[in-house]
This record gives sequence, structure tokens and C-alpha cells, in this order.
Amino acid sequence: MADLKHVENWVFDLDNTLYGAECRLFAQIDTRMTTFIRERLSLDHDDARRLQKGYYVEYGTTMSGLMNEHGVCPDEFLEYVHDIDLAPIDENPALGAALGLLPGRKFIFTNGSVKHAENVAGALGVLHHFDEVFDIKAAGYAPKPKREPYEKFLASHGINPARAVMFEDLLQNLEAPHALGMTTVLVHSDAAWLDDEPHDKRPAKPGETAPHVHYVTDDLTAFLNAAMKARQDNA
Repeated sequence: MADLKHVENWVFDLDNTLYGAECRLFAQIDTRMTTFIRERLSLDHDDARRLQKGYYVEYGTTMSGLMNEHGVCPDEFLEYVHDIDLAPIDENPALGAALGLLPGRKFIFTNGSVKHAENVAGALGVLHHFDEVFDIKAAGYAPKPKREPYEKFLASHGINPARAVMFEDLLQNLEAPHALGMTTVLVHSDAAWLDDEPHDKRPAKPGETAPHVHYVTDDLTAFLNAAMKARQDNA
């Protein structure tokens, strides 16, 4: 049972965390990244795909690699890759109810854009629960899992990391918040399409964890409800 009675700030990754990877929403973004690279750099599909994943592993995001190696405008890239169909996402009133019970401030912290986060959270019906979206632009285009964007996020919102929890689907993205003193929760996924991702950079599967992870779950809504019940029982 998660002990989150100390938490005043609730920080959530967006893609494959606030919604389940099974809907394949991020698969659309993944495909559009390949297409962007293929068209921009005049590569065939396989070479574009290899470059995309290579930059993802080396730089933390494909966009960071394209910015550093090819001078790609980040806003142009983000606008292109986030031009997706949101129909696979269903409104999630149960998640909204769980978020509504959380005391304190709630944030989305994403390597994507504010626009994308607002679109996705809006489709889920949970956007109004969040105080702010901290996106890749606010981070100065330094992506998770680098320590720098976490430090900037905490400082810009006056957050004591010892009073905050971070929810993420990527193991490596929880290393820095753990080191900074945040409670960490890994959200598992068992979507088969994610097997195409580089092994050490893909969303975590059931059973996977690490010393820098305090809690794991494959059901975010149930986890939040259980944590709040435990908090109330121990009040």
C-alpha cells in the first residue's frame, strides 16, 4: 500500500502514463517522427527509423538529436508529430474522480508540448484538474531523463521534492526525481507494439522495477484511489 500522506505536489508524465499505451496513441506520434525525418533528410523509411531511435537513445528525445545534429526547429517538429487523431482516447471519468481527490497541486510534466498535453488531457476529461503543464519548451528543450529539467521544474514552482511524487512509464525518467528526493511511481504497460522501442528506453512492463522506484502500478486510477484511502485511514 503506497504511503503518500506526505505528498503536496502530484506530478504526472503524459504519454503512456495518464492514458494506457494499449490505445496506441503514441504509436501515431512515433510514426509521424519517422515520416518527418524521412521527408526532411531525404532518407528511406528504414534509415529514417534507425536515425530516429538512435537519437532517442543518445539524446533522450529524437527532437533533441534533430536540433543538435540538423538544426531542426523544435516548434515545427512538435507541431508536426503531435498532429494526430485523438479518437483512440476515451474520456476517463474514473481517473478524473481520482485526481479530484488528491490534495495539493497537480502538474503534467512532459517531453511534449503544452498544446499536445492539453489536447490529450482534454480528451481524457481531466485537464481542469491540473494547475499547469510543464513542457519541453519550459524546460529549455532539455528533455527527461536529464536532471536539469527536473531541477528547473521544482524551482519554478517552489516545490519541495520531499513533498512531491512523480508518476512515469519510463524507468530512466525516474532516476533524477528519485535522486532529488521525490517519491517515484512507475506505471507499467503490456502493450505489444512497444516491443519495437529500444530496450532500455521503452515503457516498463509488468514485473520490471529498479532501486530508484518506490512503487509500481499497472492501473493509475486504482493506485491513486488506494493511496488516498490509505492516507485517510491513517489521518
